[in-house]
Amino acid sequence: MTARTRLLDGAVAQAMSALSGAAKKGLGDPALAELVVIRASQLNHCAFCLDMHLAIAREHGVSERQLDLLSAWEEAEGVYDERERAALALTEAVTVLTEGFVPDAVYERAAKHFDEGQLAHLVGLIAAINNWNRVMVARRIPPGGHQP
Repeated sequence: MTARTRLLDGAVAQAMSALSGAAKKGLGDPALAELVVIRASQLNHCAFCLDMHLAIAREHGVSERQLDLLSAWEEAEGVYDERERAALALTEAVTVLTEGFVPDAVYERAAKHFDEGQLAHLVGLIAAINNWNRVMVARRIPPGGHQP
């Protein structure tokens, strides 16, 4: 294992794990949390995180149909409820900041489905997985190394 492919260790990994855990806990819906982190990981091309979170999503009861269609969630009518769709739209807007800002309409859509605290945890979760994705992709961590 080279220095580039070695996983994070120490205080940085602990802090990132703490943020991820707190955000997921505060969101209160483990299945939705996994859909969010999988969608961000798809956008960021993070094979390690996809491998890990697809397995976790299945453990939390996310359907194979939802997992199979996640990359095309906007076109998959009837597969995701409005709350899930709002969270996925926010995930994409925060992950891909093409305009430099999250569009107000996307944020307001999410705010209709999440109270203030849940929304803060959702944004925190999106930020956390984007951080993990960037670390894992930058260090070229291959899939399959996750130990539950």
